[in-house]
Amino acid sequence: MLNKEKSKGSLMTAMQIKHLSMLHLSDTHSMHRQLTKLPDADMIVHSGDFTMAGTEQEVFDFINWFCDLPYRHKIFIAGNHDDCLYGAELSGLDDNCHYLCNSGINIEGRKFYGVPMFIGDDMSGKYKEYLSDIPNDTDVLITHQPPLCVLDYDGHRHYGSPGLFEKIQIVRPRLHLFGHIHAAFGTSLSNGTIFSNAALVDEQYYFVQGRIAALPIFRL
Repeated sequence: MLNKEKSKGSLMTAMQIKHLSMLHLSDTHSMHRQLTKLPDADMIVHSGDFTMAGTEQEVFDFINWFCDLPYRHKIFIAGNHDDCLYGAELSGLDDNCHYLCNSGINIEGRKFYGVPMFIGDDMSGKYKEYLSDIPNDTDVLITHQPPLCVLDYDGHRHYGSPGLFEKIQIVRPRLHLFGHIHAAFGTSLSNGTIFSNAALVDEQYYFVQGRIAALPIFRL
């Protein structure tokens, strides 16, 4: 028999969760201040490689720029170029700006989880462990590296992670956001998951203007 009180509560909860629009970008490589006309959205997610040389100065410049953007929520993770953040802790960020490092956060009823890409983790084998720790109830997964054979081809070979691909088959998030492979900008859909590679530069590290105009905005 249907529990009317429980059903009513569930309905109210579902109604209270409004659509959330989300802008995704990646691989800006210290050229973020050239992005002067980003589209409107409720939140913005950067999936790593916001620096070129991985210096603290580059990191602080990006954070200052990112925190000043007019979005209600902001999330970023580190890529392999952002190596000075390896083992570091960030403090003093604005309340609506979140750095995810093998960690997650619930924003307006959606569960986000971020896994950075550090060379040290890959060499030590910890990267595989961190992938296995991704919660199975994740709604939006943010990584820097793509999963194997998903928007990971640079014209010569596939650079995605087999372990990440396997984990995706278990978790099946609504969205998986990443970058890293500059030649594979775009989106795809598979088994109910939308995949997005939002790398904004080409293989020579130049902004591709067409990509900036085509930045994906998702509604959750």
